[in-house]
Amino acid sequence: MRSYRIAAIPGDGIGTEVIAAGIEALTACAARDGGFTFTFEHFDWGSERYKRTGAFMPENGRDLIRGHDAILFGSAGAPDVPDHITLWGLRLAICQPFDQYANVRPTRILPGITSPLRAVTGSELDWVIVRENSEGEYAGVGGRVHRGLPEEAATDVSMFTRAGVVRIMRFAFALARSRRRRLLTVVTKSNAQRHGMVMWDEIAAEVAREFPDVTWDRMLVDAMTMRMTLKPQTLDTIVATNLHADILSDLAAALAGSLGIAPTANLNPERTFPSMFEPIHGSAFDIMGQGIANPIGTFWSGVMMLEHLGEGAAAARLMRAIERVTADPALHTPDLGGTATTTKVTGAVCDALAGDNQ
Repeated sequence: MRSYRIAAIPGDGIGTEVIAAGIEALTACAARDGGFTFTFEHFDWGSERYKRTGAFMPENGRDLIRGHDAILFGSAGAPDVPDHITLWGLRLAICQPFDQYANVRPTRILPGITSPLRAVTGSELDWVIVRENSEGEYAGVGGRVHRGLPEEAATDVSMFTRAGVVRIMRFAFALARSRRRRLLTVVTKSNAQRHGMVMWDEIAAEVAREFPDVTWDRMLVDAMTMRMTLKPQTLDTIVATNLHADILSDLAAALAGSLGIAPTANLNPERTFPSMFEPIHGSAFDIMGQGIANPIGTFWSGVMMLEHLGEGAAAARLMRAIERVTADPALHTPDLGGTATTTKVTGAVCDALAGDNQ
């Protein structure tokens, strides 16, 4: 029997609610499969710990989770803690040292969910966005001087390295090759950012020669927003910088119906460190404690975790359960226009798993 140790970090806001739901669904999935088990270890890292101790996680925090097979993360952020402190103190404090440089965000219209785009179907909007997750605009290089004075200045420097760009391009081209359409769009802004993004373009063209069976094109990020909304069927796999993909993936989730259904995998493809899986919806303090958070994004992140662990059959089973549940409007949470609760949706997914005979 295969056994996997998972570090569960609920974080803030509705993170605690959706991670509890995710653990319930993943446990049911393992029980239905019968070939593996999960052991979940909980870590209370988040804004409450920060306000209590001055740190989101202990100094040896990464050592505590380094030996786990994967990390299941909820959300980070609280209204009374500046967002940049939370991001750099928790999520990026895990992603960057663990070299989770490939952030993968699939997007498609699930059964029973209507896109806000006119008459767009799931076959027309079925994308995977690859986000460079370790450098670029979020490299952390910069500073502020003369604070509070008229001459105060602040800089944030986008850092692009050849090694970083080459590896994310190879990852994206390989992912595109594995998909049916073998189509990749490289997002850029090299008309204005004439150094780092020009290098980004040049390396994309170099790496493309290693993948002659992949059709690729290049699109400026501003034009990409129009293409995503007006011609979604022309896209399949997308690769973009840290900031550009962060923005575009939220747009993609909205076009698919809701941020509540969107998953993320923060991958260390070499498996030197554990990878981290999380929904993209954030902490959503405005609905915390109401029992109406949509757990689908966490379940779909669980699918990606199962795939990463090599449990392909279980991943497919959980995805079928998700699709069976979203197909029923009575099981839609308020973000999808329904009235279902987190508990009701979670129970329905577990029931669908138990009844799956494929």
